[in-house]
Amino acid sequence: MKRREFLTTSLGVASMLGVATLAGCNSEEKVANASETPTPTKRATLKIRLAMTWSITMPILADIVKHYAKVVKELSGGSIEIDIFPAGKLVPALGVFDAASSGQIDAFHSAPYYWEGKNTAFNLFSGIPFGMIDSEQNAWYLYGEGMELWREVAAKYNLYPMLGGATSIQMSGWYKQEMNSLKDFEGLRIRMVGVAGQVLSKLGAATKNTPGGEIVPNLERGVLDAAEWVSPAFDQKLDIHKVAPYYYTPWQEAGSITEFVFNKQKWENYSKEVQTILEVASREAHMQMTAMGNFYNAKALEILKKEGAKVRTFPPEVIEGFKKTLAIVLEEESNKNADFKKVLESYQKFQSEQATWTQDSLGAYLAIR
Repeated sequence: MKRREFLTTSLGVASMLGVATLAGCNSEEKVANASETPTPTKRATLKIRLAMTWSITMPILADIVKHYAKVVKELSGGSIEIDIFPAGKLVPALGVFDAASSGQIDAFHSAPYYWEGKNTAFNLFSGIPFGMIDSEQNAWYLYGEGMELWREVAAKYNLYPMLGGATSIQMSGWYKQEMNSLKDFEGLRIRMVGVAGQVLSKLGAATKNTPGGEIVPNLERGVLDAAEWVSPAFDQKLDIHKVAPYYYTPWQEAGSITEFVFNKQKWENYSKEVQTILEVASREAHMQMTAMGNFYNAKALEILKKEGAKVRTFPPEVIEGFKKTLAIVLEEESNKNADFKKVLESYQKFQSEQATWTQDSLGAYLAIR
């Protein structure tokens, strides 16, 4: 569906959401009840099996999938029903890509950078270190080339992706000890994914793509020395701070994207009406997740500090080392992967176009607030 066609069609469907659906959420319960339309009476004529990379109790990430399913059901008058399967129920947490690609499941919710083993270009759709903030990245997806390029790469794997939520800026992880120099990363066993993981690997760290539910057990057993997950609202529920108390401020993910991804053949067999409902609901969920994160992060950070979390910022020389190493990683990957190079060029061009506006507006405002 082309962007203009989608925007025109979706205006009418989006109006069905109502003010309550678009309102900010003060609790998980409010997210679950955000849409106040009458309970559908139709029997489902289309059932979609959607697997998650997360457990059913994972805060915000699982909540937004439940919310998506609820909104889809209400927009369709009950004719579309999404059956949600948590990690491990149908397929392993990181097995959802292959399961959807082959048609074993209809769809999944995850994050693009988990699929770097398939194609490193997927890393860029989550975002890159020192990259665009979420508002800039949303503009790239919806008005730049982002969505078109994402679907072009995903189509090679028989997949059709949509926006599935933004985490906003992410903290850069939990460490068992303070990190005072680049040498401290040599041999460090750390859960870090995406381009940031490639940067730390280049600096000598042993990076791992560990599912969220396995982070704390691996820290406790000494399999990991450090772990990046998301941000306070997400991290608090895992109790990472109880095994790795040093919490470092961001550098690696300024506006990370999660995803709803469908089997492409099945998607193309859905009617235009079904496709529109599924995509409008995904964008509404995308907005809800950003609001949820901002709301809960502020509260969670204060709780974490009271429970012993020690917030730290990397020294300037470490940040400079990250930037220099990032440039090497991006160049090397561009030389190896034509998809990566094409997406990166679009991403960096758009970020450059946005830079002055963001700095002179948001940057200037935050400096005086």
